[in-house]
Amino acid sequence: MKQWKFSIVLFALCALAACDKTTVDFSYSPTEPRAGQSVRFSNSSSDGEEWAWSFGDGSTSESKSPSHTYKRPGTYTVTLQVDKKKSLTRVKSITVYDTVPTFSCSDSVPTIFRDVTFKALVYNPYNYPITYQWDVMSNTLYMPVSESNTAATYTLYFAQAAENVGVRLTMTINGEETVVEKVFAVKDTTATQVLMRTAGGDYGQRIFAGNRFEVEMHAGDTEAKALLDAVQDTMQVFNNQTFTVSMLRALIPDIEGFCIANRKLYYRANGLYVSHIDGTQAVQIEAQPTQALTIDVADNRLYWAVADSVRYMPLVGADNNRFTTVPTTLNTLQGVEKITIRNK
Repeated sequence: MKQWKFSIVLFALCALAACDKTTVDFSYSPTEPRAGQSVRFSNSSSDGEEWAWSFGDGSTSESKSPSHTYKRPGTYTVTLQVDKKKSLTRVKSITVYDTVPTFSCSDSVPTIFRDVTFKALVYNPYNYPITYQWDVMSNTLYMPVSESNTAATYTLYFAQAAENVGVRLTMTINGEETVVEKVFAVKDTTATQVLMRTAGGDYGQRIFAGNRFEVEMHAGDTEAKALLDAVQDTMQVFNNQTFTVSMLRALIPDIEGFCIANRKLYYRANGLYVSHIDGTQAVQIEAQPTQALTIDVADNRLYWAVADSVRYMPLVGADNNRFTTVPTTLNTLQGVEKITIRNK
């Protein structure tokens, strides 16, 4: 009888032991997380219906495989308990490293004469004091847009293309200096080029976003010289019809030069005017005597020269030739006699 009872007890204990063979385990990714980076905890327990996580920083979760973000660097104790049983518990340590400061660029491939902004990326949960110093490590010509290079962001534009332009950010965080350098390829870009001729020579001015430009003498630019030699505003073919100043003087007696675009006549006659092609509904654009004019059809802009400058205006008009835009001074070149456009 005693042997029979002993067998029952032994059987019960074995059955109980078999029921408690649930294994509790987990892993996490990434294995070397940084402060501010999401950590994924993967529950690899063999069984269970309820889970209780403690991440060691006061945060908890009841999800099977949760994610958690540590705000501060340090070593934390992570605990997973299954089905509310202390016997089904797994404990591991996780080390969270400090975030490495870096910076971003608003354009992956910067292009000349367009604003590019560099921004420091620093995780600073303790609000430590930080100083910044931006430097361009290249002989490439550039111009700052930001008033200072000692803020968290720095905006500039490059005036010269180059393959390897280094940008360096030096940060001092709570007394510790960190230096981050990145190399960029600055590319050239197609832009409208206004070619102008004065009595003193030929000039080319490239127009970019943000009204940034360059002015340069085209002494050896044979293409620009040929374009300027050929340009005139006294004859134009429009809708297979040839218009000349002589022909248009029957409609506008004092006309000196003209361009036709958008079915409008833009002409100079002791000033600059726009009218219908038959000369009616004329509206004055520029009161000063106009020496030359041209139209860039691609960019839909009108350019003209007065005695002391070159001006332009987008061709955005309303009814009866009344324009919704106003003239803008392009440069202060004096005595411009010819203007033409090329895209380069």
